Amino acid sequence: MTVSDSNAPASAVPAWADALARLAADRARVQAGGGAKAQARQHDKGRLTARERVARLVDPGTPFDELLTFAGWDMYPEAGGCPSGGVVTGIGLVAGRPWMIIANDATVKAGAFFPITAKKVIRAQTIALENALPVAYLVDSAGVYLPMQDEIFPDQDDFGRVFYLNARMSALGIPQVAAIMGNCVAGGAYLPVMCDTVIMTEGSGLYLAGPALVRAAIGQVVDSEELGGADMHAAIAGTVDYKEKDDEAALRRLRALADLYAQGDLAPFARRRREVVPAPERDLTELVGFDGAKPYDVRELIAALSDGGPDGQPGFHEFKAEYGETLVCGFARVGGYPVGFVANQRTVIRKKLKAGGEPGLRSRIEVGGVIYGDSADKAARFILDANQAGVPLIFLSDVTGFMVGRDSEQEGIIRRGAKLVNAVSNSVVPKITVITGGSFGAGNYAMNGKAYGPRFLFAWPSAKYAVMSGNAAAKTLLDIQLAALKRAGHEPDDEELARLYAEVKAKYDTELDPRYAAARLWVDEIIPPQQTRERLIRALEACAQNPRQEEFKVGVFQV
Repeated sequence: MTVSDSNAPASAVPAWADALARLAADRARVQAGGGAKAQARQHDKGRLTARERVARLVDPGTPFDELLTFAGWDMYPEAGGCPSGGVVTGIGLVAGRPWMIIANDATVKAGAFFPITAKKVIRAQTIALENALPVAYLVDSAGVYLPMQDEIFPDQDDFGRVFYLNARMSALGIPQVAAIMGNCVAGGAYLPVMCDTVIMTEGSGLYLAGPALVRAAIGQVVDSEELGGADMHAAIAGTVDYKEKDDEAALRRLRALADLYAQGDLAPFARRRREVVPAPERDLTELVGFDGAKPYDVRELIAALSDGGPDGQPGFHEFKAEYGETLVCGFARVGGYPVGFVANQRTVIRKKLKAGGEPGLRSRIEVGGVIYGDSADKAARFILDANQAGVPLIFLSDVTGFMVGRDSEQEGIIRRGAKLVNAVSNSVVPKITVITGGSFGAGNYAMNGKAYGPRFLFAWPSAKYAVMSGNAAAKTLLDIQLAALKRAGHEPDDEELARLYAEVKAKYDTELDPRYAAARLWVDEIIPPQQTRERLIRALEACAQNPRQEEFKVGVFQV
């Protein structure tokens, strides 16, 4: 059911092998939720765990692409942690159609909502909204985690946004079905009741206030079943549409209902899908170094992710191949779907320049991973072409940033970079980003980082996510600390300098790790390189469910 890291071939490259083994171990730790004892307590109540419910809901033999698995990683230590944000989210096939599944994990603090839980549910709902995916909520939650209520309740992207998105999706005709399979308390009670269909199992509870709170608030003594049990809601309040004996029956009902729903039109790009031509097999960990130091030709990565062409010919149509070479752009097919690639080139390039006072062409060396003025121009123009063609964009991000210095400034790097950022911002075709290495500074923006509305954002374990690289940042932060110490009259010796640098570097390296980013939902999932093609294909299948496309406008466009 779950796409696991163990499904990917082991890498022969030691650094990659260690990283993939650690990713698999960390994922297993997160997916254990509240642990074996908490899982046993769930079973003692006659209930399945969240991941057991998901496994029974999706079509047999099909993958469940879990998203936001590392939400809450190493966060909330004072509360004992919140593995995976206390909720399981992802996309799986139900009755042959992609569904977003959101399942509370009652083994983690009884499924209570931490701040990251609300943000994770909101991100999952947003993915469903943007891609017109039907949603199944498997509800088993004690409501808001009260010790942190001030961080969960009031802001725009806090708990209330969940119900706002409920209503918005309903208005757009996106099906939503809720199965209450345990507690559903307080504000959380609105979520299932704002869905199209409500299923509830016997022994579950649905109420704005539980028996203890009712007694404290108004002095009324009432048991859980009379207050908000399945029998009451089915026969008296009329809140639930289907009452079921247990989890298994509720999931069967949900699957049967899903099989009745009409299938909407596909996105225009999906109507141009063709038979899949397999990509050549390639160990991507041998191509792309784990530490980012090894140069590689990103065209080889594109070839490994793209369908093959007819008669064994390359399937990649490169755009302006000899111009702006630190960004590689072009059209291809992935899983039969037409796509456009925008990718950072990681080779060292000898750039031809216009003639100056001397005859002939001059040249300079350009560094891979850096965006220069001409590559920004090229990518901006290519994004216009992709939008004109209605073709989704895939960004392969391994970027150091924009080029700096006198020559670059005089060539208009800010103006040309702004043009690229404008094009990325206003693009209306589906955009998917894969961070394979560095994602630094404004390069993150140009390569469709989280702020630019990617439908999906994946990261490899090699991804590094920050304003600047580790060594440069550590030295800058150390200089700031030293200046403060000197102003206070303290002159550190060499030993103290080494210790301070090690502390700063260790902290920054922790923040560079993709788990740190994934914990805060800056990326949707950390994936092994060998799963990239299949995850892209299924992400495109999800994008294909939304036939609507806005008009493409760029506003004031720098020239």
